[in-house]
Amino acid sequence: MRATLHPAGTVHRLIIDGVSLRNNLLGDPTARVVDVYVPAGHDGTGLPLLVDLVGFTAGGPAHTNWKGFGENVPERLDRLIGSGAMPPVVVAFPDCFTRLGGNQYINSAAMGNWEDFLIDEMLPAVEGRFGCGGQGKRGVFGKSSGGYGTHVHAMRRSDIWSAAASHSGDAGFEQLYLPEFPGVLRALAEHDLSIEAWMKAFEAKPKKSDSDTLVIMILAQAATFDPDPQAFLGLRLPVDLETCELIEERWANWLAWDPAQLAQTHGHNLAKLKAVYFDCGTKDQYNILYGSRRVHRTLDRLGIAHRYEEFDDNHSAVDYRMDVSLPFLARALS
Repeated sequence: MRATLHPAGTVHRLIIDGVSLRNNLLGDPTARVVDVYVPAGHDGTGLPLLVDLVGFTAGGPAHTNWKGFGENVPERLDRLIGSGAMPPVVVAFPDCFTRLGGNQYINSAAMGNWEDFLIDEMLPAVEGRFGCGGQGKRGVFGKSSGGYGTHVHAMRRSDIWSAAASHSGDAGFEQLYLPEFPGVLRALAEHDLSIEAWMKAFEAKPKKSDSDTLVIMILAQAATFDPDPQAFLGLRLPVDLETCELIEERWANWLAWDPAQLAQTHGHNLAKLKAVYFDCGTKDQYNILYGSRRVHRTLDRLGIAHRYEEFDDNHSAVDYRMDVSLPFLARALS
């Protein structure tokens, strides 16, 4: 049973061979599914294009799948567009899942050149097929890791994106990641402090645990922010594996990609966008609230127009916040 009685848009499925992803150290496939939502009564021509970057452990098609006790994103769009709450838009849902459980949507010698894939390969394919988007009519949005990708793309690629909305996007790496390193080392200690041994055991498990997910998340960040092409899957950590002391030069590579830091060096680029939105729950269990406030303060100091909101919730199951962000983006781009 559909979650809305408004006219249903159509979800098309494209397969794009990502030349940019070839030779990634994870051995991940380069052929990528990209689902594309086109609203009812439209073929896409002339409409703005939004790109949905999903959170860790998910891929774009997770947002177009059936969802119990709620709406998937196409159904949400049907309701918002059908009710007049937002203008019609095309939305692309790229599958960027990896062997390490997810993506931060930037170029990496280990993970693959995901920024290049999204901008140089996915956008032309979707815009060419549906006649949507184009300069001044492209927006990017996402939650958690997808919100991180949104922050970074908006600040670094304002030549491409004209609007951005980040929900609980990773920021403030000291508060977000440092608390996780001791637990990662305890997990590795069960495998002689070998990342390779831990990974092989993890991949052989018939059932992954929540603690496994936290470890693989940190390894995915390591492969993204500070890859070592000579190491197994490009993986190295920015801490001493026995004492958990930070290796300053390694950790500096992580911090260089922290939106709380990038806002200081690249935040001025957001002035080129038509709309900038981000939010975070006041009970966010990953402490992203504090990094989000730092981004907000920096943008205020720089005089960058943006909309920042905090809401009474944690990091989980906050798709309902798209009822705020999607109309905001669509109106700005229409």
